[in-house]
Amino acid sequence: MKYRTHTIPVEEIIEKIYGLTIEFQQIRKNGRILGETVFENAMVPIYDSRSGEGYKLVPVKAGTILIDVCLMNKRGDGRYTWTCGHELSHWVEHKEYFTQLGETAAMTEIKRSSEADRRIERQANRLTNYLLMPKGTVKMAFFRNHQANDVAAVIADIFHVSREAMDYRLKEMGLL
Repeated sequence: MKYRTHTIPVEEIIEKIYGLTIEFQQIRKNGRILGETVFENAMVPIYDSRSGEGYKLVPVKAGTILIDVCLMNKRGDGRYTWTCGHELSHWVEHKEYFTQLGETAAMTEIKRSSEADRRIERQANRLTNYLLMPKGTVKMAFFRNHQANDVAAVIADIFHVSREAMDYRLKEMGLL
């Protein structure tokens, strides 16, 4: 039986509720940074693959969420949804912190160097889980699909998040 999806309209929340802008850029050459939140008008280093000259500084307005171009054609992929939710979470939870530092919040796939950075990333991840995978609807989806061979993958598809994100959420909720 096919159930309706529970996809949270994260792009709409970013743009219409928070008034932020989503832009696609090749953020880094190695693809390790998938998203970056810009809190104040800034010159942001962007990899310029066309010129062959490496990085260039690009003016970016406050309230911009940069998404790496590698995710542009994967809008149905859970990684894109997760990255948007994660960057929105930085805006909601860490705007004052990063504004005081004069820095951007960049989502990376590498380990953070300091405990403060790790704490900030854990906070953003937690809010992203709550936003994209609300407890009540995840429970409903789980009990409707609990006999599936790979229940986490089935429910991840319903919520348009990665299997890994759903697996983590189900474990956090004590369902796996």
